[in-house]
Amino acid sequence: MLTVRLMTAQDETYIMPLVKQFYSCEAVDHAVPMAVLQQTFRQAVSDNPLLEGFVLQEDGKNVGYAYITHMYASEAGPCIMIEELMIEPLARGKGLGNAFFEWLFDAYPDTARFRLEVTPTNSRARALYERLGFVSLGYDQMIRGR
Repeated sequence: MLTVRLMTAQDETYIMPLVKQFYSCEAVDHAVPMAVLQQTFRQAVSDNPLLEGFVLQEDGKNVGYAYITHMYASEAGPCIMIEELMIEPLARGKGLGNAFFEWLFDAYPDTARFRLEVTPTNSRARALYERLGFVSLGYDQMIRGR
């Protein structure tokens, strides 16, 4: 059974190796500096109202993590962006991803839209998201860094 709890600063030694693993897999198509990833963790465990970090547990054992951000879209209203979802390789294929999304949808009932990004090569994740009702918007994403 999956349980989800808020991430704390004490989770850093568990979370950061998983973050490194996440950023070196097919889920990510560009490099991100370690300093940025460490700052994200610090923000996730702070009182920043826009970013939340969660530890996923199965039967009391850590099996992954997730980051979500809160935002507002003019065409939809309140939105949550699932920034990262990482389940340890040995825990995959047991329905934990699906269970996380069920928890997320229940935990945030006033959210009008849930949004995420998926790389074209991450077919397993894409299949899960489609089964959960996610559809492609067809937009190209553009960014400008600082």
